[in-house]
Amino acid sequence: MPQKPRVPDWIVLAIACVAQFMVVLDVSIVNVALPSIGRDLHYSATGLQWVVNAYVLTFAGFLLLGGRAADIFGRRRVYLLGLAVFTLASLAGGLAQNSGWLTAARTVQGVGGAILSPATLTIIVTTFSGPRLARALGVWSAVAGAGGAAGSLLGGVLTAEISWRWVLFVNIPIGAAGMVAAAAYLTESRRAGGDRPRLDVAGAFAVTGGLGALIYAIVGTNTHSWGSTQTIAFLLVAAALLGAFVLIEARLAKAPLVPFRLFANRSVTSANLVMFLVGVAFFSFWYFLSLYLQNVLGYSALRAGFAFFPLAVFIIVGAQASSRLIVRVGARPLLQAGTLVAVAGFAWLSALGPHSSYWVHVVGPACLVALALGLLFTPLASAATHGVHYSEAGLASGVLNTSRQMGGSLGLAVLATIATSATHSSAGSPATALTHGYSRAFIIASVIAAAAFVFSFAVPSAPRAHPETEDTAEAHAGGGDALARFDPV
Repeated sequence: MPQKPRVPDWIVLAIACVAQFMVVLDVSIVNVALPSIGRDLHYSATGLQWVVNAYVLTFAGFLLLGGRAADIFGRRRVYLLGLAVFTLASLAGGLAQNSGWLTAARTVQGVGGAILSPATLTIIVTTFSGPRLARALGVWSAVAGAGGAAGSLLGGVLTAEISWRWVLFVNIPIGAAGMVAAAAYLTESRRAGGDRPRLDVAGAFAVTGGLGALIYAIVGTNTHSWGSTQTIAFLLVAAALLGAFVLIEARLAKAPLVPFRLFANRSVTSANLVMFLVGVAFFSFWYFLSLYLQNVLGYSALRAGFAFFPLAVFIIVGAQASSRLIVRVGARPLLQAGTLVAVAGFAWLSALGPHSSYWVHVVGPACLVALALGLLFTPLASAATHGVHYSEAGLASGVLNTSRQMGGSLGLAVLATIATSATHSSAGSPATALTHGYSRAFIIASVIAAAAFVFSFAVPSAPRAHPETEDTAEAHAGGGDALARFDPV
């Protein structure tokens, strides 16, 4: 039987990057549209946060399951399933008639993204090797990072020119095209021989429920004190569920979602710790900056969207520079540089006032933060998968993405609560009070970025990559032995 012609690398990379762009885009694309969504669907002030958090929460909780599924059932099959769920949930969300409907659709959308996102990275890790892998990760990182910034730009354009519903409908043609391309060009790979281990569904629901209860408790402190019965009850539920997750993984699961032996790898552990802190600091950046531009400076949704364009450029510049430098200097120096740039950017943003100028006071520090984000993606992805066996590439990528999303969801809940408290305690005009709250969030983000800088010293100094032949690079990556463990389908 004649073999299929080899699919060009750029097609495989494009299929992975387009899907990852959609997943990351949907974290931020709703930010500019939030005021319109709140008015049309009658969200409360605190309930509106769940348009973002419902997506991020299930995204974070099911990423580990999605990464493991990609290893067990095959990258192509899981990619198609995730993209289908994500696209159909986007359609349902765009058709929403009330707040509960949209929140439910965003929850399912997060599940689809959690299935899809790890598959995109593992497709790249298992397709490329050596210097080609570093370049592919650079492109993937640039696209993923730009998705965050482009979300605000695209969300502003769609909300102002058509309707907020199109921030969800836009995924439908892209998702349909991605499914056609994946079915036509992606080849399957799956675990060779023996019985396939079961998915740890109980673990996924325990960690998702625990994280959800924790976030609900934190967000609820806007209306209930920390010592209230409701807050304490949800904190206890969160502790019980997260404790159950640890017990399931350590003792009960035959095929644990997170084998704790993975964290015996120092590179994996330290990279995930830094990624968690990066998520805490960076995720709320888009949220607060969008609110500042519209609620304080009085920008329209369209103008606020275009104000994010320079940030997308700086993310791409940072990611491309990072992908080229990592083969010379390794991951740790880039992590240190990126986190220090972030510290400076967030500290500068904390000085914003109610009458600041975008071009004089906003664009400079915002672009520094965006540059830092671009610099960090490639070395974090590299460090988190360094020394990990091919058969667990999906697990490692799922853990890394989970660290970012858990940090992001918790960070948004905590920083939004702090910002709201600071706003309520501030005297002066509404614009002054809002700015005080946003500034408080930015200065805390700067402190968290400084903590990420400190912990980046724990990332081991990996050998520098050198241009080599493909065979030599693959041998250094352990590809020969790993490939023998998989059957092409």
